[in-house]
Amino acid sequence: MTDFILVRHGETVWHAENRYAGRTDVPLTDLGHEQAAALADWAATVGLTAIWTSPLSRARLTAGPAADACGLTPHVDERLYELDFGQGEGLTRDEMRRSFPRQLDAFLTDPVEHHLPGGEDPRRAAGRAAACLADITRAHPHGRVLLIAHSTLLRVLLCHLLHIPLADYRRVFPELHNGALTEIRVQNGQTALLRLNTPAPTAAPAFP
Repeated sequence: MTDFILVRHGETVWHAENRYAGRTDVPLTDLGHEQAAALADWAATVGLTAIWTSPLSRARLTAGPAADACGLTPHVDERLYELDFGQGEGLTRDEMRRSFPRQLDAFLTDPVEHHLPGGEDPRRAAGRAAACLADITRAHPHGRVLLIAHSTLLRVLLCHLLHIPLADYRRVFPELHNGALTEIRVQNGQTALLRLNTPAPTAAPAFP
């Protein structure tokens, strides 16, 4: 039995404009760094056995404080990259509508069969992320693992593991909040969802 705490990286500078950030290495905001610090406070108390992260800096910078707090070295794995959004990379929804309106409408109807033009097939992304989790499970068969990655990757992974049609990932999981905790348990090849989008607990205030 392996428990995974799946966390979307902290807020980035593209969040304010709701731009699609796939493989572009977008920096964290001040709030994003605060979310990483809150995650570290929580991580120090829960007996983590390993930390894995996407190679993108927004994920590594979110993982770093938690790794320091736990005395762990984070494992960086390319299979945890965010999806490549192709022609949608760096654009807002309105900008996509001006650039490729028919393809955007098809994407909103079925984001798997009609993923963004030039972008990665979500089925491939789900497969690589699931393979990564399988390797981690074998390495930590009784572990509690923190995994820092990205919104779309984690949503397609959850659908894959929970046997939800992949085309429904935007509907079933409309948003994963930055720095929030989503916990799953993998046991005997089966996956259970234990919690979703739970804020990292903050320390109680000290009173004189």
